[in-house]
Order: sequence, then structure tokens, then C-alpha cells
Amino acid sequence: MIRRAARILELTAGVALAAAWALTLRPTSLGGPATYVVVRGDSMLPDYHSGDLVVLRAASAYSASDVVGYRVPDGEIGAGHVVLHRIVAGDGAGGFTVEGDNNPAPDPWQPRNRDVAGKLWVLVPGLGRAIELAHQPAIAGAIAVSLLVMFMLARGPTYRVRPGWIAFSGAGRRHRTA
Repeated sequence: MIRRAARILELTAGVALAAAWALTLRPTSLGGPATYVVVRGDSMLPDYHSGDLVVLRAASAYSASDVVGYRVPDGEIGAGHVVLHRIVAGDGAGGFTVEGDNNPAPDPWQPRNRDVAGKLWVLVPGLGRAIELAHQPAIAGAIAVSLLVMFMLARGPTYRVRPGWIAFSGAGRRHRTA
């Protein structure tokens, strides 16, 4: 009875976590509201450091002082990459003037609303480094093998015992009990 209640509680908690993830943290590539960006460089120092993970969410409007991620326009170096900078002026129709907190001048691009991936929602210092490390093939392979070994060890040995047979004797052979 207690085991069954515990399993139902585990299942309910798992479903609740999955639903919360789907509604809040699911990436835009999977139809969700979140864009994940790993900060690179020093343009947003002192608040945002290289290797920090930033989660962006689309907003209905953006204004001056908002930290936003926008896509570099096609035909430019780094086209399609998301740049994380602060809006210093402008509007979504005519284009925003954006600038890194640690930069002496604004960016050469003036993104419009359609170019903005989202506004800063969550900052997780340093997590981006771990994610980038895990994306290296050798590290990803080592993680996969480690997880497989852990799974196999957690399962423990499995034996099929026939009725009337003992699983193993001292010599490792099966013997009939009757």
C-alpha cells in the first residue's frame, strides 16, 4: 500500500515537472517559449561572464535597459548567431540601438522586434561552460558510457531460476534441488 502511494506520488511529481518544463523551459526549437544562449566574450561584463547560461523569453514589447538576445542579420559575419546586449534606444518598428555593457559604442546592427529572440529571463552563472564541455564528442561519449555502466550496475545481476533448481552452486553450476 505504501509502495503504491509512493509510486503514484513519484509519477505525479514527474508529470508535474514535465508539464512545468514544457510550459516554461522548453526551447523554441521544440515549440517552446525559451531560447538558451551561452555568453561568450566580455562585452556584457561585469554582470554577465563568458560561460554563463542565459535563458531568454519572448516579450510583447521591449524597451530601453532591457537585456535582449537578437540574431545577427543574414549576410553579416556570424549571421544567425544570437548576441546578448542591452537596448539603449529605439523601438521595435524602426530598430533598437543595442550595446554591450562593457562596449564603448553601440552595435552596428539595429534589430527589430522580429530579430529579437527574447528578453533575459534566467541567468545561471557558469553552466554554459559545462554544456559546451558536454558537447565535445569525446566527453559526450564518456558520459554516455558512464551512464550505461551506472544503469547496468544499478540493475544488479538478474538470474532466471527454474522451479526446483538452485541458481548457482559453489562451482558456479546449477543443480537440481529435488
